[in-house]
Amino acid sequence: MQIKSIAVFCGSKAGANPLYTQHAEQLGLLLAEKSIQLIYGGGNKGLMASIANAVLQKEGKVTGIMPEILAQWEHQHDGITELIIVDNMHTRKKMIYEKCDAAVVLAGGFGTLDELFEILTWNQLSIHNKHIFILNTDGFYTHLIAHMQKLFADGFLYESLESRMTILNEPAELVRFLN
Repeated sequence: MQIKSIAVFCGSKAGANPLYTQHAEQLGLLLAEKSIQLIYGGGNKGLMASIANAVLQKEGKVTGIMPEILAQWEHQHDGITELIIVDNMHTRKKMIYEKCDAAVVLAGGFGTLDELFEILTWNQLSIHNKHIFILNTDGFYTHLIAHMQKLFADGFLYESLESRMTILNEPAELVRFLN
């Protein structure tokens, strides 16, 4: 399957490590250079702003999907190609999943983890068949990945992580999966 759009889940904060922002920007530039549309949460703060602005810098397409309740907190990004305001978080996530061909998870907080686990769960239940990439910037997800591997080893998953998810350490590693 050719990837034309990628959902990116990431923090509305930048985090303490400057490499998080650098990787978000690198990924955004890469998506634009490959003419892959960014589908994301629509925010104009933190890593969300970094990736969206990097895509826009190279004249790429960005679709943001944001529930009304978050429009003020995450400061909706009015400079993107398309901003869709929806009623709630469930509608937001469903629409993001429907519009993307694959998903990349960057560093983030509880919302990012919620999105990661929901898309993994939907994948496991065959609600969708989209490949999931985790950008493990500076080991951000190493402990979580180890825990998910324990879930498989202890018999709580139906298949190995590798069948549904690919771990990347650098944004450039995504290129080999794009077409």
